Amino acid sequence: MRLLFVEDDHMIGETVVDVLRAENYAVDWIKDGQTAQAVLRTQAYDLLLLDLALPGKDGLEVLRGLRAVKLRIPVLIATARDSVEQRIAGLDAGADDYVLKPYDLGELLARVRALLRRAAGRAEPVYEHLGVTLNPATREATVNGQPVLLSSREWAVLEPLIARPGAVLSRAQLEEKIFGFDDSIASNAVEVYVHGLRKKLGANLIQNVRGLGYLVPRA
Repeated sequence: MRLLFVEDDHMIGETVVDVLRAENYAVDWIKDGQTAQAVLRTQAYDLLLLDLALPGKDGLEVLRGLRAVKLRIPVLIATARDSVEQRIAGLDAGADDYVLKPYDLGELLARVRALLRRAAGRAEPVYEHLGVTLNPATREATVNGQPVLLSSREWAVLEPLIARPGAVLSRAQLEEKIFGFDDSIASNAVEVYVHGLRKKLGANLIQNVRGLGYLVPRA
């Protein structure tokens, strides 16, 4: 999953980026509202983690702008603005959830997972499909009850496919789930990770759709 993190405090930003990447999320970190708004117009993300007190453009302006153009990305506001009125303003502007600074990193990750589940139309916290189980909270994977060790990027390829059985994701879409915009991308990176997943999970779990991409079959 690819996240956009907008935060101008370097100490907080470095800590949160490290924690998110340790949880296998691809993260792009932006430090001002103006750049964040520009990036959101050109890049696809699964979730926006947004501070409000930003240089260049206030976080609420960024939020109102993306909702005005019908961007449906889940938005988690993380801010020190703690009055009830400010929280109401953020939610009414289109935020999906709110966490107050200083926040517990475990709670932050739980809220991220909950919003990603909701965006995928799921209530259950664990993916179970065709004998494969993925637990995003613990990063544990099993096949027919047997534990399987996945690399962070194998997980990043598999999770969006197994979250939407029958949906075709192109190589470019999967690359967006794996890499941030500062990462170098080998031309065959997705193919390498799919090959590794097939060896670990079974040759038929991830199928090629000629000229289009990959899918996990519905059944």
